[in-house]
Amino acid sequence: MALNKNALIRYKTIDKCLQNNYRQWTLDDLIDACSDTLYEYEGRAVNVSKRTVQLDIQMMRSDKLGYNAPIVVYNKKFYKYEDENYSITDIPLNENDMNVLSETVEMLKQFKDFSLFSELGGIIQRLEDKVYTEKTDQSAIIHLDKNEKLKGLEHLDVLYQAIIKKMVLKITYQSFKARQPSEVIFHPFILKEFNNRWFLIGRPGVEAKKPIITFALDRIIEINYDTSITYINENFDGDAYYKNVIGVTVSNTRAQRIEFWIDREHAPYVITKPIHTSQRLIKRTGDGVIFNIFVKINFELERKILGFGNYIEVIKPKRLRDRIKQKLEKAVGFYKE
Repeated sequence: MALNKNALIRYKTIDKCLQNNYRQWTLDDLIDACSDTLYEYEGRAVNVSKRTVQLDIQMMRSDKLGYNAPIVVYNKKFYKYEDENYSITDIPLNENDMNVLSETVEMLKQFKDFSLFSELGGIIQRLEDKVYTEKTDQSAIIHLDKNEKLKGLEHLDVLYQAIIKKMVLKITYQSFKARQPSEVIFHPFILKEFNNRWFLIGRPGVEAKKPIITFALDRIIEINYDTSITYINENFDGDAYYKNVIGVTVSNTRAQRIEFWIDREHAPYVITKPIHTSQRLIKRTGDGVIFNIFVKINFELERKILGFGNYIEVIKPKRLRDRIKQKLEKAVGFYKE
C-alpha cells in the first residue's frame, strides 16, 4: 500500500500522543498535534480535518499496515492505547519481514565502497543487529556474485566523487600490454560494472578532441587531481553510448545485424536470458532456433559466442563467422596429441 509522507507523519504524531499517559487526548487534541507537527515539517499551515484523523485512527487500528494498534475511547471522548506500553514503532517483525530485511542488508553492503552509502552505514549496522537478534542460523536466500579480492575497488569512491564534482584527474595507468605505467590527464564521465569488474569511462587530454576511452580500475596505480585544467562537461549519456554494445569495448565501427543459431536444448536459456536487448527470435528449426542481435563486434561479443561452445553457430556476418571459426580451430589444435 502506497503511503504519502504526511500520512506517515500523522500516524507517528498520534502514536506519540497516545504514548503520553499523563494527559487526556480528545480528537481535537490529536488534530491540533498533527497540524502543529506538519507545520514544523512543511513550514506552512496544513489543513488536517476531523475526518482525516478519524481515518488515520481507523487505519492504525487495522492490520493493513501491520499496526493493529489497540486504540480505545473512554468517557466517550478521550483516546488512549489499551496497552500502555504499545507503540507502532515497537511492532515485532514477522518471518517474512526478517527475510526481506536480511537480504536488503546484504544487498546494501555490496555498495560499501561508495561514500554515497556511507551515511547508511549506521543504519545498515542497526538493521543487521536487529535481524540477528531476532533470528539465527538463517543462510542467505539471495546470493550476489562478488569478489572482495578484486583490485581497484579502493578507487571507486575517489572516482565517484570526482565525477560528481567534475574534477580533472591525473591517472597513473598500466594496461596488461604496457611494459611501463603512464600518466594520463583524464576527464571522468561514468563508472561501469561488467562481469564483476569495474571500469572508468571518460575523455583523455586537455581538450575535447581525443576519443572516449575506458580504464579498468584494477589497472589504475594512482589517482591525483589537476585543478589547473577545466573539466570537459559534455553531459555524457552512458545508456546511449552502450546501446549497441555487449560489455565495455566500444569501437568506431557501426553496429551490425548478427545472426546465430542455438541448438534446441540451449535455446530456451537464450530466449529467457537474451544475449542483448536487441535480440529477436527469427526462426525455429528442427534442431534449434535462429536469433539475431544488433550490436558492434567486439571482444566481449566474441567471448560470449565462444562461451556457448558447440551449441552455437554464427550464420552472419561472414567476417565474424570466419573469426569464430579461426579461434575454434586454434582451440582444437591445443587438444591434438
